[in-house]
Amino acid sequence: MPIKSALFICLGNICRSPLAEAVARKHLAGAGLDIEVASCGTGGWHVGEQADPRMRVAALNAGYDLEPHRARQLHADDIDRFDLLLAMDSNNLRDMRRMFGGKGDDRLALFLDWAGAAPPRDFPDPYYEELTAFTQSVVLAERGVQGLIQRLRQP
Repeated sequence: MPIKSALFICLGNICRSPLAEAVARKHLAGAGLDIEVASCGTGGWHVGEQADPRMRVAALNAGYDLEPHRARQLHADDIDRFDLLLAMDSNNLRDMRRMFGGKGDDRLALFLDWAGAAPPRDFPDPYYEELTAFTQSVVLAERGVQGLIQRLRQP
């Protein structure tokens, strides 16, 4: 099945998944791949908020604008809206599987695993870490998106 849309999922949709969305949007377009991308969180604590200020700075320093982002929570109909749902970590993937009850399991995966960018398998959450963790997240997101592009180009 050709991939026309991808959803990146983390816990609160203020750090990892909006970053992956922005990196993917820029690099997929640059690679000539017309794929809709979006992001969300499994939890609803930050719905409507911007990305974490530390992530916005780290992303902007690398050329990605997270200012327009507003957090949203994963919805049951997302399994019908997206061809590929990529969790940032194993806990997010477990929560997604629980929510969807086995529906679309072939389209649910860990972002870094699916992209062939592992290790690590789980994309570390920088939220409770030092500022350097946010910069490292940008590097990891870029590596993951490059793997994603390579995989999407495979016949």
